[in-house]
Amino acid sequence: MTERRIDLNADLGEGSEHEAAIMPFVTSANIACGGHAGDVESMRESLQLAARHGVAAGAHPGFPDREGFGRRELHFPPAEVTAFVREQIEALKAVAAQQGVRLAHVKPHGMLYNMAVKDPALSAAIARAAADSGVPLYYGLARQHSVMLHEARLAGLKPVGEGFADRGYAPDGSLWPRGQVGALLEQEAAVAQGIALATRGQTVAVSGEVVSVPAQTLCLHGDGAEAATLARALRVALEGAGVRVLAPI
Repeated sequence: MTERRIDLNADLGEGSEHEAAIMPFVTSANIACGGHAGDVESMRESLQLAARHGVAAGAHPGFPDREGFGRRELHFPPAEVTAFVREQIEALKAVAAQQGVRLAHVKPHGMLYNMAVKDPALSAAIARAAADSGVPLYYGLARQHSVMLHEARLAGLKPVGEGFADRGYAPDGSLWPRGQVGALLEQEAAVAQGIALATRGQTVAVSGEVVSVPAQTLCLHGDGAEAATLARALRVALEGAGVRVLAPI
């Protein structure tokens, strides 16, 4: 029987007061590195916290858009995307080196991620920056014919398919748009979806269709008071279902 395992990641380093309560329950931390959020001090604190709990640390680059928290649709030439993503990864990498931490992965943030899901050129530009920085793993949306994972593979990275425990899905395997009913799941539904993704590789879309989500890592968002409670509940439920919760190899 094949061992069931999953990584549990959270988007951190974004100024949430709940980060210290979330970190013990995740296995990977995506740390904001100066684009949508984060500075040298916050990066150092997140890296130290991750190291203390044995959590794999990764870069979470986003659009250089602090005012919009990286959630606004912006458009840059691919070369500029590669440049600002590389700059953010290298900023975190420098702080990590001071802490004796090696970065394990890159995961784009917010709208940069959402646009890359459907844009091969944008996906390639982000993956190129990750490859240039020597970070081995790349987190991208787990779906059939994933553009993000394909471009990561072409860039020489190891792609890691990502599912979302606390987000609703569209029938095509993309995330249901924020701001629409069903986009964000309450804790009970998020835990149930996390278990379904980890054990069956599928969930049910907001519109009712069964969706294939071949996830190797599950994301939960770390920017709310409920995040720590969800992190603990999801970790306990996964282990109770016989799933080993481990960072990717």
